[in-house]
Formats: sequence, C-alpha cells, structure tokens
Amino acid sequence: MAGAGRKTVRSTCPYCGVGCGVLLTPQPDGGLDVRGDPDHPANFGRLCSKGSALGETVGTGHRLLTPRIGGREVSWESALDTVAERFASTIAEHGPDSVAFYVSGQLLTEDYYVANKLMKGFIGSANIDTNSRLCMASTVAGHKRAFGTDTVPGTYEDIEDADLVVLVGSNLAWCHPVLYQRVLAARKARGTRIIVVDPRRTASCDGADMHLALEPGSDVALFNRLLAEIDARGAVDADFLGNTTGFDAALEQARAEDGTATGLSEAQIAAFCTEWIGTEKTVTIFSQGVNQSSSGSDKVNAILNCHLATGRIGKPGCGPLSVTGQPNAMGGREVGGLANMLACHLDLENADHRAAVREFWAAPTVPDAPGLKAVDMFDAVGEGRIKALWIIHTNPAVSMPDADRVRDAITGCDFTVVSDITAETDTARLADVLLPASAWAEKDGTVTNSDRTISRQRAALPAPGSARPDWEILAEVGRRMGWQGAFDYQSPAEIFREYAALSGIAGSFGRDFDISGLVGEDYDALQPTRWPVSARREGGRFFSDGRFFHADQKARLVPVSWRPPVAKTAPRYPFRLNTGRTRDQWHTMTRTALSARLSAHLAEPFLEIHPADAFAKGIGSADLVRVDSPQGSAILRARITDAVRPGQVFAPMHWTGETAPSARIDALVAAVTDPVSGQPESKASVVNVTRLNAAWYGFAVSARPMTPKAAYWARSVTRSGQRAELAGLDTPQDWEAEARALFDLPTAELTSVTGPGQGNARLAFRENGQLVAALFVSSTPIAVMRDYLATLPDQPDQSLLSGRSPADVPDPGPILCSCFGVGVNTILSAIEADGLLSVEAIGVALQAGTNCGSCRPELADLLASVQQKEAAE
Repeated sequence: MAGAGRKTVRSTCPYCGVGCGVLLTPQPDGGLDVRGDPDHPANFGRLCSKGSALGETVGTGHRLLTPRIGGREVSWESALDTVAERFASTIAEHGPDSVAFYVSGQLLTEDYYVANKLMKGFIGSANIDTNSRLCMASTVAGHKRAFGTDTVPGTYEDIEDADLVVLVGSNLAWCHPVLYQRVLAARKARGTRIIVVDPRRTASCDGADMHLALEPGSDVALFNRLLAEIDARGAVDADFLGNTTGFDAALEQARAEDGTATGLSEAQIAAFCTEWIGTEKTVTIFSQGVNQSSSGSDKVNAILNCHLATGRIGKPGCGPLSVTGQPNAMGGREVGGLANMLACHLDLENADHRAAVREFWAAPTVPDAPGLKAVDMFDAVGEGRIKALWIIHTNPAVSMPDADRVRDAITGCDFTVVSDITAETDTARLADVLLPASAWAEKDGTVTNSDRTISRQRAALPAPGSARPDWEILAEVGRRMGWQGAFDYQSPAEIFREYAALSGIAGSFGRDFDISGLVGEDYDALQPTRWPVSARREGGRFFSDGRFFHADQKARLVPVSWRPPVAKTAPRYPFRLNTGRTRDQWHTMTRTALSARLSAHLAEPFLEIHPADAFAKGIGSADLVRVDSPQGSAILRARITDAVRPGQVFAPMHWTGETAPSARIDALVAAVTDPVSGQPESKASVVNVTRLNAAWYGFAVSARPMTPKAAYWARSVTRSGQRAELAGLDTPQDWEAEARALFDLPTAELTSVTGPGQGNARLAFRENGQLVAALFVSSTPIAVMRDYLATLPDQPDQSLLSGRSPADVPDPGPILCSCFGVGVNTILSAIEADGLLSVEAIGVALQAGTNCGSCRPELADLLASVQQKEAAE
C-alpha cells in the first residue's frame, strides 16, 4: 500500500516491448513499491514476473556513482572534457567515420534523439547503431520493402478481435507474458485458436491448438507454401491486390517451393494452410525466431506477402504484428537510431530528406550513406578503423555474436567510453572512461511500445551519487565539441518538442511517423498515445485504405526464396544451436540478477538437449557439458528434454563474465548477418556437445559476495546472500583453504565433514556464532536441497551439513511461480494433499499462475506428471 505523503508516479516498465504501465511509490527505506497501472492500455494493471520484481532491483549497492578515467574517480568536468577532446582530436586526425556510437533500446527516446543528432548531424558520420540491430532490424527492412516505411500496421486490440493468432518464432508466453495473457483472454472470450511455429516446444505451445516444429530457418518455405495455397484456393483479395505490385513474381517464386524444407509433413502443412486461409481474422505475431536469421528480412516479407494477398491488414482482428524485445526499440527506430536511418522515418539516402533534416537542425552536414551496422562496426573497431567508441547502456562484450572477438576488439580500441548504471559488466570493465548514468525510475522521457503507443517514463527516485540522464551527458559533450546552440537543452520536454516538430516535416514528405500534434502538449501530463498524432490523422491502424508509403502509394509483395542457415552441420559440429531468453531474466541480467526471486527459477545456465542425443553422448541429467563451435566454447548444465528435436540444442543468452563466465553463449554464435538488414543469425549456429569430465562438483551458499575460481561456476543472489554452482577439472589438495578463499573468511570458525576420496567434503563457517557460509563438494553432481540451503543463514543450521532440511522445516523446492515465490515442492504437496486437479485450482490454493500466467505451462506439466504417476500406480 502507498503510504501517506508518498506520491505515486505513473511510469512505464523498462523491460520488453509490450510497454506496460506501472505505478511507482517511493518507500521510506529508499525502496520502491511497483504495481501495474490499471489504466494503461498495454497491460490494464497486469505485470509479468520481471515487472512485479522491479522494486527488488533498485538501490545503490551495484551502482556506478562517479565518473572514472582509467579506473580512477574524477569530476564530471574532467570526464566530459576528456570525452569531447578525444572524440574531437580523433575526428580531426582520422575523419568523422573513425568514431562510432553503439547505443541501446534501453535509452529513452529523448536520449536516443540527442545521440542521433550529435552523430549524424554534427560529427557528420552515420556510425551510430544500436543493440536493437540484434533483435528487430529484419522487421524494419521487411516493413520498408513492403510498405515504404517501417510501419507497424495494427494494434494490440487486434489480438482481442482475432479468431486465429499465429505465433512465429515467438515464445510470447515467456518473452511477452502480458501480451500472451491477452491472447489467452481472447481464446476464453471468443474461442480464438492459437498456432505456434517454432522449432522448439516452448511455454507458448501449452495453450496452442497446433505446434509446427519446422526446421530452423525454414519459415520462408512455410509461408511461400501458404501464399501458393492462398492463390490455389481462391483466397486472394483481388480488390485489395490492386493496391499492390509484385504479386505475380512473388507467387511464381512461392510456387517453386513445396514446403519440404520445413521438415513438416504434408498433413501438417495442409492443416496450417486450411486454418490460416479459412480464418479472415488472423493475426500473425512474429519476433526473434523470424528476425535473428541470415534470411530474416525475407521471412518478414514472406509473412507480409500472405497478409497483403488476402487484404488482411489494417482491419480489426487481422494483420502482421512484430513484437519487439526492448522497451524502446520502437522509439530508437523512430529517431533514426539505426546506422541506415534518419530521424522520423526519413531516409538517409534521400537527398531531400537529408536537406530537410540538416536545415531543421542547422547542422554542418548530414552523411549521405549508411554507417556501420553492429557486426561491421565491431569488425571496424577490431581492425583499428574505429578509433573512438562510445557504448551506452548495453553489453556487447557478452551480447554480440562472436562475443570473444568483440571483447578483444573493445579491449584494443584506442579510446572507449561506456555510459551505464554500473561498472560491473563485461563491457564496462574494458572502458577508458566510465560515465554514471541515471537508471529507470530516476529519469524522465518517453518510450514507444510494439503497437506504436508512446508512454512516459517518469522519475520516482532521485539519481544516486552524481549520476546524470543520458540526454544531458550527450548534450554536454556536444557543447564541449563546439556546438553549444544545437545542444543547449534544459529538459527532456524541450527535446521532445523539437523531435515532434521534426516529425511534422516528415509528415509533409508523406511519412507515416508524425507526432507534430504533440508539440504543444503538456509533457508532464502526457498520457499513453498511439502515433501518428497530427492534423492529418491520429492513431488507429494503417493501410485499411490501401494507401502505402512508396512513391506510387502501393505496397510491394516481395519475391523471396527459402535459404538454409549459413552455417552447415558437419561431423565435427553436428548440432544446431538455438539461443533465446528464459522467463525471469532479461538481456545480460544487469537488473534482473539483483532480484532473488527472479534468480531462483533457473539459477544457472543450461543446455537443452534431446534424450536420444544425450544418450548417444553419454550425458546424464545433472551433468555439465562442454559446447564448442568454430567461434568459441562454453560450459553449461545439461537439461535433457524432448522440447528440442534430435540434432538441435537450446541455450539461454543471459549469463556473463559476472555471473557465469564459462556460459557466455554468444561467444559461440557466428557473426553471420542478413544481407538486407545486417541482423545476426543468432539461432542457427553449429556446435558440438560433449560431457565435461569434472573432477569435482560443488554447491556454495554465503551471506556475503563470493569470488569463485573454478573451471565452471554460476553465481546468483538469494534473499540472504549468494549461491553458486561450481565444478573443477583438478581436485584441490586442501578444501579448507579453497573454501576460505572462496568466501574470504580467513579466520571464521569451521565445522567440516569429509567423505571418502579427496573430492568429497562439506564445510560450514561461522562468525560470532552466526552461520555465514557453507560449501558442499562431491566427485559426482551434488545432491542437496539447494532451495532450502539458499535460505541460510535465516534457517536453523543443526542439520546443515546433511544438505537436507529438518523434518519440521519443509523444503519449498525450486521456485516455479516467481510472482508469488511458490516452489515446486509446495505445489506438489498441495496437489497431493488437497486433490487439486487443474491449474486453476492450484491458483486458488497457492496463487501460483494467477498474476502474469507465464508459469502456467510449467504448472500444467507438473500436474500432468503427478496424474501420470498416480495412473501408473
């Protein structure tokens, strides 16, 4: 409950592109109460597990509070002068293309706008790209080819109106849980059917009527077959087709493929085509499984071709819908944050557009050619062509493909600046200059979600130390480089008004993005607003009138052909690696890893592998495995499951050098990109998998930070401190010395039990009679009650070294419902004791699954396992 006298602030969640509204109430202890905003049109009060835990991620313990140069704390004056002078001198000596900005969908639109203006308008280079290149650049390219602009045609309301929702390369249940709840609500209200197109069985398949486990990268073959069937079954909308060009060429190409590349049976393909063609109100939702591909742009256009051919676009309940992975990926697209774009959806390579932007900004120059896209940018850094680099709110040393090579490139760069909220990331540790930035809940601005709704982020907490907003940092550097008038901003409201005014010029060119109607609005009071907002039109859907943004106002159907992933499997690398997200973590965990309950669901990195492949490789369910690719290697925990097909493996992309250095999965991903969009192929690299022959395995808990030094370790926070999984290739001679070094407890009181052999020991440490740490070591994978032990030292410790909870202290088991902190054992006990027969009954009894719903598939699996066990007895 909000306390008296504490003002509740309306803001927006900083995670995925759903763009959920939140209500933030500062607490007396400096914390933050976070609730869903019932009036926000994206979520109507719902939050996912990550959003619900936002209050656990604020604080100053992890924060960068003061600028640093070479690791030494300095004043802002010194830091800003250094950045401005080094960038200016580099430009003077080597030209504007010798510098680059690599920015992020974590930036607010106003921050993004100033960065883009500084680089493209005043430095005079287009070398500004964003980590959004890694998640939605193929959609941008596909939209522009089809529509003439990067336009999202529909709205979230279409989900409620749809009779069929097709999820393509999107685990919506885990990656956009609140949006998935809208899908399930439509199913309940109107019987909406759900089809999932994904090589892997995900949580989104739990409620699906059909799952098409197609071969990786074969989406174009599936949608080409659909287009051919649309024509063959007479489902083409001839009237709407008059608003398009290219249909005949696209159809000819589609007819050249029969769908065999998908690996699906003819019956499966026919059933899919029948469902799609026979359902007028169809929404096709697509995400990273489409975008992150060497043929990502073609996949997007294959989907768009089908919607254009049937006229299922711009109408209630139908259309293609790209869902973005970051809170302001859309805002970054709008301000021209990509290297091949100008602000407000204007075209960098259009002379009239460049001239208009240059005049508006009173800029000395605007580049006439695209800059370096993300992969090419870091190649240029590694080759010494980029000599000064500014990285803002992103962690490319972990998240870029071929991450080891990117890390080495940043290390060797002449001058690297990193703006972030913490110094404790793989990338921040490589910086020459570190600049402390304000974090979410401390800064003001706007973000745009996946259906074009602009929402305010508002500050509810003061920025700690000397942290500053990103727009202010960028503007200060711009002024110090000699452009005082152009960057003399005093507030984000002033930046937003300038940006909105520029969009009016874009509107005069016939562009889709025009929010000039917001120029005079009260910025502080701005409500969630779907663009466009102008004298010409407001909000709503695009293209129902058949008018598009190419010069002839017609859409383009683009002929596309299926192409297999670039990397080929071979005896040395027989598996195809899929990467993605887990339910409760976000990007490289800079924020989510601070939450104990988010860290409790899947506490260490893992590799999903099919049982047949695991058997063939001699891999057991608790084994560690080494995963090798031509680019690098990783060590992960085996998770044996038929959710992946034989020959395919899956690993999450979240773990870093800070949390599990051997599990930086993007170090294995090849830097192969889509030739149109420049987006990397993150879901189809080739690898080999072998069992790791560890000499010992360990599990540790500590009330203070640990410093592991093992071949494998994965560390996460608990409510009482930290926990860690460990393994080594050589057995230490002195476990007491190893444990004291791990916990930094040189003089603590020790209680220990040793087993047979050097690789078996259990050690507990106390200070002033208080249990502070424990280490369990075995020559085989550790079998202890981890989730009970992770509560130490809060729990009594009489039976600590047994690794099991006392009889009167139930072990909750691994957390399954993160929203309410409900463990597997608690759920199993309730199922058995109370005779629970449905997921809904579990929710009534324990609340599990009643908030964001993203754990409901796991609840269903757990319930099914109990019922199967009972049936077998």
